[in-house]
Amino acid sequence: MVLQLSENALTILRRRYLLRDEAGNIVETPEAMFHRVAEAVAAVEDKFGKRSPHEVAERFYDLMAALDFLPNSPTLMNAGTELGQLSACFVLPLEDSMESIYSTLHAAAIVQKSGGGTGFSFSRLRPKGDPIRTTKGVTSGPISFLKLYNFSSEVTKMGGTRSGANMAVMHYDHPDILDFVRSKLQEGASPAESISNFNISVGVTEDFMRLALARQEFPLVNPRTGATVSKLNAGDLLDEIIRSAWTSGDPGLVFLDRINRDNPTPQLGSIEATNPCGEQPLLPYEACNLGSINLSRFVSDGRVDYQRLGEVIPWAVRFLDNVVDVSRFPLPQIRAMVSANRKIGLGVMGFADLLIMLGVPYNEPRAWKIGEEIMRFVQEHAHAASAELCEERGPFPSFAGSLLNAPGRPPMRNATVTTIAPTGTIALIANCSSGIEPLYAVAYIRRAVGQELTVVHPLFDRIARDLGLLTPALLQHLTETGSLQGINEVPENLRHLFITAHEIDVEAHLEVQAAFQRHTDNAVSKTINLPADARVEDVRRAYLLAYKLGLKGVTVFRDRSRSTQVLVVGHDNEAPAISPTLAGRNVDAIICPECNATLEHEAGCLHCPSCGYSVCST
Repeated sequence: MVLQLSENALTILRRRYLLRDEAGNIVETPEAMFHRVAEAVAAVEDKFGKRSPHEVAERFYDLMAALDFLPNSPTLMNAGTELGQLSACFVLPLEDSMESIYSTLHAAAIVQKSGGGTGFSFSRLRPKGDPIRTTKGVTSGPISFLKLYNFSSEVTKMGGTRSGANMAVMHYDHPDILDFVRSKLQEGASPAESISNFNISVGVTEDFMRLALARQEFPLVNPRTGATVSKLNAGDLLDEIIRSAWTSGDPGLVFLDRINRDNPTPQLGSIEATNPCGEQPLLPYEACNLGSINLSRFVSDGRVDYQRLGEVIPWAVRFLDNVVDVSRFPLPQIRAMVSANRKIGLGVMGFADLLIMLGVPYNEPRAWKIGEEIMRFVQEHAHAASAELCEERGPFPSFAGSLLNAPGRPPMRNATVTTIAPTGTIALIANCSSGIEPLYAVAYIRRAVGQELTVVHPLFDRIARDLGLLTPALLQHLTETGSLQGINEVPENLRHLFITAHEIDVEAHLEVQAAFQRHTDNAVSKTINLPADARVEDVRRAYLLAYKLGLKGVTVFRDRSRSTQVLVVGHDNEAPAISPTLAGRNVDAIICPECNATLEHEAGCLHCPSCGYSVCST
């Protein structure tokens, strides 16, 4: 199969994915990379003896080379290499002792060195000022240890090239919850005081939200003693969360009770944290590998090609299940937990492109219906594929005591099967829109050495050329604003069809997220992007609607809510000097548009250590 990769995809592959020799010279082609990955992941077929590894490797190669399906970045980078760590998502335990705090810090460094992102719950740590029996002193509290973990991530490079990415969760009834909520408000802090390598989320429950709506008090509980130390008005706390999110993009909300209702193996413990982007709730020491189907490749004659989609899903599930066996995990505790549950996360990307190809605007109820219909199909076929693998290979070892061991349900090979990830860089490789996000812009400027090139979304480019609309004046407007709105020369139906993230209201963003969450085992990565002039009340609407729609988490990011960020609309003189530009917005290497993690410079590119998002200037 002949690869059809965009120039942007080739640039990203050369910068980050293709293998190099000791002198730093690239020693493989994109074709060779896909063959390397396919052969490494298919090698486990020998263990089961049902299929030829060579036959399976050819099918895996075709899946990736056609850009129908791509696994998460660590698999593309590390499969078939000495490192061999193929998972992106990890959660590590954090108990209330110096031994646990520092042993987990060491474990986090090992995980991040191998290329993984880490999540932690800081809820078990005793509050600031609490007595320490052995030293007769008092503790500095969980926020101080959060800063310690952040500093460690700053100096521990993921895979030797990227700063560590993390998620910190704190339960709403912790006595230090207000300090936690406000911990991201101070920009420009010293490295020792910063938590720039962390996304933060408050762990809430439906009971808390009911109390907040009624503006009733609840007890703050010392996790060391279980004693109530004071009371706080739930409405006041939610107000603080909302104001902080409006100001800085953090914290998000994680609905821990909803997550644990869907925890397939409660006999192994409760879920208290997620991976850095929030879509993968995990038990302590658990990891998960993800992969996404490119929906833009499954449209035929103006319809979703469900027949071909149904043919691809079982192979994608087989690929991800094989990764569990092939991956070399950085700690024995992680290997044990992953082997017990065999969680995988099959998701989708290119949803916005698919809607455009179907002629359906992202912010219309038809789009939400299509999203739910597609994800129901993916879920049903992925579960059937896992059950079929179970017949061939046996169930996940902890199946007997799990919620999946129920009358009338077939045994499963995997404790969870589906996840909606942000897809970041793999969407750029596949030349499709990220995850289930809308378009960020219709056009952007790509700066190469000595020149600037205007890059127009390929679907709009084709339509506009057919209609004779692609004039110099239109291109100028698009590169300045990224938007078609207000251009009367463009037909109204096209202006609606190519709507961008900041032009979509809160309700539409969340309805799309809810449509996919209803048929997803794990959770859904979705950023509710708001324009710079959004009000605090818009953030409140988002958080309350997320509660009402039954979501497992919610993240809001208001444009320009931080002094430096990756996406800035237009060419505002007050924005930082920029290079490169993306999606009609100025780019500076600070905040990822997918997951709000800190971006990093490398050889003319910006990379997100959390979700894998990348953009290059050459």
